[in-house]
Amino acid sequence: MNILRPAWLPTAIVGLTALAAWFLTLSPSLAGLRTLGPFAVLIAAAGLTWWFNRGRSFAIAASLLAAFAASLAWPGKPVYTVLTVLVPLNALLAMISTERGARHGAGWRWLALLALEAVLVNWIGRGPLSGSSEAGFFEHWALRSPPTPLVGRLAFAAAFAAALCWRAWPDFTPLQVGNAGALAAFFIAAEWARLPNIFAAFMAAAGAILIASLLQESHRLAFHDELTGLRGRRALDERLRSLLGRYAVAMVDVDHFKKFNDTHGHAIGDQVLKLVGARLAEVGGGGIAYRYGGEEFSVLFPGSDLAEALPHLEALRASIEQYRMAVRSESRPKKADVGVKQRGEATPGKTLSVTVSIGAAEPDGEALRAPGQVVKAADEALYRAKQSGRNRVSR
Repeated sequence: MNILRPAWLPTAIVGLTALAAWFLTLSPSLAGLRTLGPFAVLIAAAGLTWWFNRGRSFAIAASLLAAFAASLAWPGKPVYTVLTVLVPLNALLAMISTERGARHGAGWRWLALLALEAVLVNWIGRGPLSGSSEAGFFEHWALRSPPTPLVGRLAFAAAFAAALCWRAWPDFTPLQVGNAGALAAFFIAAEWARLPNIFAAFMAAAGAILIASLLQESHRLAFHDELTGLRGRRALDERLRSLLGRYAVAMVDVDHFKKFNDTHGHAIGDQVLKLVGARLAEVGGGGIAYRYGGEEFSVLFPGSDLAEALPHLEALRASIEQYRMAVRSESRPKKADVGVKQRGEATPGKTLSVTVSIGAAEPDGEALRAPGQVVKAADEALYRAKQSGRNRVSR
């Protein structure tokens, strides 16, 4: 369910758009929203993706904005057919390209490409091909439309698969899922292009999905730690401010972490932090784990007192101590099949044992009332645990 969570918002936007397009009818006085609404949303999507320097999302938003403008400037089958091919091809190109951001030169390349495509669309809309929709070039079986021509459907399928199954897998971050959701909304708009209200509604939905996904992604980066996947310190501070009643806080520190980095390198240090983070995420007793900073973590037990939290902290400490982390040799083959063949012949690799020290505290009348004071008391208990020999829980 956690993996599918980023897909809920795009799905909800598409669903609500379908209900609105089916049941709501714009009054004549509001008919202008059919044009201004999608323009406003798509301009906002392109501007925000540019501002947040998200190259792939900017390419999709800018392509959708250009496509909507072209569909109004040159209505008709030839331009429609070209747009249903160019937009997914642009998205596919964005997916297979390295993410270089939208600013600092990368975005201007997309704008240059869109300018060239605008010249092509203008030539088709005004040139000799504009009159060949009844017979000829645009009546070929692969380009016949509407609905979306076969070439456009193939391009969309490739772009959607690249966005969802390649770029989003396996993390399924909100923005990557949002890119796929925006493509799906554009495909629905293209399938219903004969109905202007539905076409405009789903073009606006595509922009709304990009905006919502960008906000989700920004929230995730602000409140979650990228390395360990745990909630970050800002999330802990917000949760502490909202606490009422009893609770317990534990501060967790990796023992001799600097030695890990100095001896084995920062890559192994990152693996140690990931290991500890994964164990902390499984803490029992209703505990919630956070990355506090550096090699320090925190565990919050809302609704529990210290006596209830201590057994779970001791079990957490023991599970980390008992885990043996394998260290891969630099000469280990990168290909899995070659590595499997050599395992029986090569000397077993090194294993590392990781331990943590834990300090815990709870509110204690007037002396420890504020959450900041409780965290400070837990930090002092952590210091006592380290002074007593490390790899232990102190209160």
